[in-house]
Amino acid sequence: MEGVGGSRNRRITMSSSRNNNGGSRPPLCGGRRRVVATKNGGWNNPLLANNTVKKLQRREITSNPHRSAAITKSLHRFRNFRLTEKYDMHDPVGQCSLVLPLLMRRAKVIEIVVVHDIVFALASSGVCAAFGRGTNKTICFLNIYPDEVIRSLFYNKNNDSLITVSVYASDNFSSLKCRSIRIEYIQRGKPDEGFPLFETESLKWPGFVEFDDVNEKVLTFSAQDSIYKVFDLKNYTLLYTIADRQVEEIKISPGIMLLILSRGQSHVPLKILSIEDGTVLKDFNHLLHRNKKVDFIEQFNEKLLVKQDSENLQILDVRNAEVKEVGSTEFMTPSAFIFLYENQLFLTFRNQTVSVWNFRGELVTSFEDHVLSHPDCNTNNIYITSDQDLIVSFCKTDNSQSTATRAGSINISNIWTGKCIAKINSSNAIRLKDEQEESSSNTSQVDVNMVEEALEDITALYFDEEHNEIYTGNSNGLVHVWSN
Repeated sequence: MEGVGGSRNRRITMSSSRNNNGGSRPPLCGGRRRVVATKNGGWNNPLLANNTVKKLQRREITSNPHRSAAITKSLHRFRNFRLTEKYDMHDPVGQCSLVLPLLMRRAKVIEIVVVHDIVFALASSGVCAAFGRGTNKTICFLNIYPDEVIRSLFYNKNNDSLITVSVYASDNFSSLKCRSIRIEYIQRGKPDEGFPLFETESLKWPGFVEFDDVNEKVLTFSAQDSIYKVFDLKNYTLLYTIADRQVEEIKISPGIMLLILSRGQSHVPLKILSIEDGTVLKDFNHLLHRNKKVDFIEQFNEKLLVKQDSENLQILDVRNAEVKEVGSTEFMTPSAFIFLYENQLFLTFRNQTVSVWNFRGELVTSFEDHVLSHPDCNTNNIYITSDQDLIVSFCKTDNSQSTATRAGSINISNIWTGKCIAKINSSNAIRLKDEQEESSSNTSQVDVNMVEEALEDITALYFDEEHNEIYTGNSNGLVHVWSN
């Protein structure tokens, strides 16, 4: 799977949203990347804005019958990982401050993407830098205008381009603007040679744009006229529109879309559409408990997951209407999901812990030594490998260990067994410069303090599977590279 942050479909929510039944919908990780316009120009102070980016990660896979061999291979894959390189997004001497004033202050890294030999790092200030992998040099900044705040990145493998989604001070940061930049232009340091996308769409709050890499589609919503539009991700041509003011939410799965319509007293109308042409495949009502808010409604292949406040989780098979219920004490509403479609499994995140479930409602795996460092389950700090067998996360250190350091650890765990197969922490991730490296400008002296500092507050994480390198960003605008 290629794509930003290792995902096929992506939804990023930058502002609070409500579900179709009035309840607060948990930030979902696992299918779509959606960028939502903010209300009343909420980005007029980007440096102070809270990042609520939810990187949604999903890959299409097939079950691997040789899991024991894969685990052994993974052990060698992550052996002797060390801190090897550092990039700095900050402009300490003000060389670029006249062009990009937001560089004058440090800001946390919220997103990292590696495409070919380019490392893209996006800061919460809205500045996006492109570094040459292994060169420690800045190729260019993707911000075309001084008042541009980039909110999100999406790598489109269909045409080898990077899509930026931005807001602008001149527009009070209220409208989303998309731009496509070919990777070859960025390699030449010419990001301004890209071109705008979806110029006819009004993407003011609560409008959004959503990139679906699995189905190779783009979904936009114009709140001005309450119209959804589906575009081809390969060439950005309009395929069809959905003009129904009863539609409260749209969820995308491989091959289909779920339309959630305005709720009745005791039911919610649902429609399942073909993602290719918008044809209605199924139209039905799902019964609800009266006067109870809906925690979430999600569609995953033929399974529909419905959870209401203090009620059992319902897993409905839309083909035959069979319902499986899981007790509310067994399955409590998670704060986020990651769905493994081909394996018919899903991960839930709750109270900084991760669990694996199947669609029979059975708990498959609980992870050991895997307490996430950040309570919001922000998948900026989580990466699922292309085989969907490993999860790479930023975790808290073991409580039994010394509390003298505030540094966390990068944990690599097996999704099938829950075992932690490798860990990068301040005691094992040190690489000192030797005599052969003395003349290299790309390798600097690394000591325990530098490693601890790099692991203190990781705000973004990306695993480059092709080169077997882990990239992390922190609250000081630094990007660190870990490899063996």
